[in-house]
Amino acid sequence: MEPERFQETFKRLESEIQRVIVGHDEAIRKVLIAFFAGGHILLEGVPGLGKTLLVKSLSHALGISFKRIQFTPDLMPSDIVGTEVLTDNNGRREFQFKQGPIFAHVVLADEINRATPKTQSAVLEAMEEKQVTVFGESHILESPFMVLATQNPIELEGTYPLPEAQLDRFFFKLLVAPPAPDQLREILKRTTGADVSECAMVLPNDSGKLVNDMKLLLRQVMIAPPIEDYVVRLVHATQANGQNGGAANTSVKQFIRFGSSPRGAQAIILGAKGNALAEGRVHVSYEDVEKVISAALRHRIILNFQAEAENVSADQILVEVMKQVKRN
Repeated sequence: MEPERFQETFKRLESEIQRVIVGHDEAIRKVLIAFFAGGHILLEGVPGLGKTLLVKSLSHALGISFKRIQFTPDLMPSDIVGTEVLTDNNGRREFQFKQGPIFAHVVLADEINRATPKTQSAVLEAMEEKQVTVFGESHILESPFMVLATQNPIELEGTYPLPEAQLDRFFFKLLVAPPAPDQLREILKRTTGADVSECAMVLPNDSGKLVNDMKLLLRQVMIAPPIEDYVVRLVHATQANGQNGGAANTSVKQFIRFGSSPRGAQAIILGAKGNALAEGRVHVSYEDVEKVISAALRHRIILNFQAEAENVSADQILVEVMKQVKRN
């Protein structure tokens, strides 16, 4: 595939989703980058900001299957992955696997932090291995496969914080902010009139080869050794005292309990490659790295009680890290 075709297809998808979703242009771009990088997305924001509509619009534009799982405190793991059911086959009774809603190309895990930790962990294997195991038998998920989970801010009542192991499986964590007044006016204009816009299909139904070619091209984007080293130093600088030698500056490390895992560095590089291709380049720049670092690492930095007491966020930590770590 030529880089020009990737950029053209990416821009068409981006424009079509933006026609329906108002005010979340950066989130739309990062969701598309994560899709072609083969990652999953965690969307955080209060209810009613268009998170669900964004996910549905993505699947419609891509022309691939979509399923929604509403996470509630009484949801069971079998409600997600499926279970064995007793069936009658020509007079013989036998168990047959009945697929759960996880079997789709794009899966919306809506309000994932309202379910119990046992149920939250049911999607771990699917996110990492692209398969689920039921009663000792593995079932492969179709490709492409992407989980987009929405969660309410943890301060809201009735939420269960996601475990660190599951947070680390998400490629990006995106914060969905309330719309500005002019954006709200545009939302009302588009949604309360007689003509309500819906996302149209951009890619054909048989677009599997095109999607795979775009994913392959993304991984072939070049990254120079100095930029790769810059990513390594950025991730290393998030480590708290006692992790890999305590590379973080004292002003930063006092708030960090655990720093980013290697998956964070992988997400930065793949995200930067996707951003470069979206802008028509076949090489990664420092700017590409800096555009994705917050989305890639904000959920991978575990803060301590001191940070909570002083109202210090992971984003603030990352701003300081980028100030301390100089480009080569």
